[in-house]
Amino acid sequence: ASGGLVTAGALAAEAARMDKDDLKARLGDPNVVILDVRSHTDWFFSGDRVRGALRENYRDFEGWYAKYPKDKTIVLYCA
Repeated sequence: ASGGLVTAGALAAEAARMDKDDLKARLGDPNVVILDVRSHTDWFFSGDRVRGALRENYRDFEGWYAKYPKDKTIVLYCA
């Protein structure tokens, strides 16, 4: 990233993975922000939701990523 702009590709390359058991253990933790970035169709037709997750459009990453605190664990899920 240059000039303060971070791209989705750069973040993905640096991102650690969290398995579902780790995520379940951290539900409700105020230091964890969970973002559901599935496509609208996948989200709408799936009956599965993570409690407390916020919805964001994966196609608009540049428009929303900066609004989340950098001092928290940000979990994005798409499946």
